[in-house]
Amino acid sequence: MGKPNVGKSTFFSAATLKIVEIAEYPFTTIEANRGVAYIRTPCVCRELGVEDNPVNSLCIDGVRLLPVELIDCPGLIRGAHRGRGLGNKFLDEVRRADALIVLCDAAGMTDDEGRPVPPGSHDPIEDVKMFEEEFDLWLLGLIKKDWERLTRRAESAREEISRHLEVRLSGLRITREHISRAIEHLGLDPYKARGWSDEQLLSFTRELRRISKSLIVAANKADRDEAEDNIERLRDAGYRVVPTSAEAELALRRAAQAGVIKYTPGDPDFEVLQSERLTGRQRRALEMIRERVLERWGSTGVQQTLNDAFFKLLNMIPVYPVEDAERLTDHQGRVLPDCYLVPRGTTAREFAALIHSELAESFIYAIDARTKRRLGEDYVLREGDVIKIVAAKARKV
Repeated sequence: MGKPNVGKSTFFSAATLKIVEIAEYPFTTIEANRGVAYIRTPCVCRELGVEDNPVNSLCIDGVRLLPVELIDCPGLIRGAHRGRGLGNKFLDEVRRADALIVLCDAAGMTDDEGRPVPPGSHDPIEDVKMFEEEFDLWLLGLIKKDWERLTRRAESAREEISRHLEVRLSGLRITREHISRAIEHLGLDPYKARGWSDEQLLSFTRELRRISKSLIVAANKADRDEAEDNIERLRDAGYRVVPTSAEAELALRRAAQAGVIKYTPGDPDFEVLQSERLTGRQRRALEMIRERVLERWGSTGVQQTLNDAFFKLLNMIPVYPVEDAERLTDHQGRVLPDCYLVPRGTTAREFAALIHSELAESFIYAIDARTKRRLGEDYVLREGDVIKIVAAKARKV
């Protein structure tokens, strides 16, 4: 997401290989596009010396690829919170997101509205700030709706405002914990929200967005020389930034799909498999990608952006459930069939509930498939755990 004409649709296509309209003019994307992208993590099959049979994910050369939903939103311009441009469509899609990937034109080749300008003439920091401001003002509008009635009710019941505000914001996946943390960080009185000033309410909104909707900046067009200084400036401004070339990733993935090169998303290089099928122009394009993107930044940045969104922003870890802790299989004999992304801090019982509610209700203990050690319901899962859940069998009536 971000302003028009910065490469959002190219990024989306590169991550999902889904065909969408891509053009160099603002508002190419009118409606949000949805597709499946993949999070990359080392598979435990190599460590455990087994050949796996993935079901809910993929495994390529010991790399587990976990499917996640990716949404390509319409472009955002200043005034979007008031409905300017495609603001209402944009912000309505954002409410469903767990993490926000903000694409900016790191080469400074587009103005506030997404119109082409000379390279290096626009500051990408302003684009990210504009996104934050528009989101905050939109969220503030939701919070202020019936604010007087909401706060009066909370004070009359002598309850914290978080309990009442949670209902209003539940559609945005904002929880009571998010609200309470924002209030605590700012030192506000949760029992006297009616007395908060307009400035305090805006500060609360900003903090709530920061806590509940973490963002990562994909600094696109990183193959341009003008981008390098801007990427450092974005980092100095306090943003989590990944140098990105969506065009390079899309080219590599299409070449790999055609069988011309060997490339797994996120790899630091590629291998040409069928040189005879490449034209001179295609060879030069691939070498330029290697020189200007892969050797400079270590990857195209698309896969790293997705990984960082889940592993660093959302702080999730991969965990493998099995039914047979000896053979590492499910009931059909498939080896390491599934891998789940769960929040760091998830317990064994909570993990059982993610698999099936009945497993949590009849939970007895879990087994670490590596050590065969019994684990209690409060055991906190670790990255790459292979876990068997032992539950009581349902009674036959």
